[in-house]
Amino acid sequence: MRILVVEDDAQLSRQLGEALRAAGYVVDSASDGEDGHFLGDTEPYDAVILDVGLPKMDGISVLERWRRDGRTMPVLLLTARDRWSDKVAGIDAGADDYVAKPFHMEEVLARLRALIRRAAGHASSEIHCGPLRLDTKSSRATIDGTPLKLTSHEYRLLAYLMHHQGEIVSRSELTEHMYDQDFDRDSNTIEVFVGRLRRKLGIDLIETVRGLGYRMRSSG
Repeated sequence: MRILVVEDDAQLSRQLGEALRAAGYVVDSASDGEDGHFLGDTEPYDAVILDVGLPKMDGISVLERWRRDGRTMPVLLLTARDRWSDKVAGIDAGADDYVAKPFHMEEVLARLRALIRRAAGHASSEIHCGPLRLDTKSSRATIDGTPLKLTSHEYRLLAYLMHHQGEIVSRSELTEHMYDQDFDRDSNTIEVFVGRLRRKLGIDLIETVRGLGYRMRSSG
């Protein structure tokens, strides 16, 4: 899962990035509204953390432009605690949720997980696919209760397929959601990760759709 953080406070942006990466996300960052708007307009993100008080273009204006241009990714707004008007304006502009500063990092992560789950049509923090269980809260996966030992790339691949199970996902889409903007992307490596993941799962849950990509299917 790939997240965009738009925050001009360098220390807070770094803290958010570290916490998100530790939770298994890929993170891109922008320090002003113009760069944030550009990234959100041109790159595919599973969710955005957007500060209201940004230089060059404020967060509400960034959000309004995204929504006007048909960008539908979930957006978690960061607001000042005493500025209730920002919260109202943010929700009206198309924010999916908000959290007031200062905040606990665990709350941001929990709200982000919920936004991503809901966007994919999942209500629970645990996603099931046959005997496979993905706990989005702990970033762990199990088969019939037995923990799977996954690398960070394997987990990201599995999480994306699980969130979009039943859908055909192309290799290029997987590549875009597994790596940040600075990574030298090669969609051929996706085949390698899929092969490793299949071996670790030990059951036929990842279907290859010839010429199109992959699909996570339930075994019952």
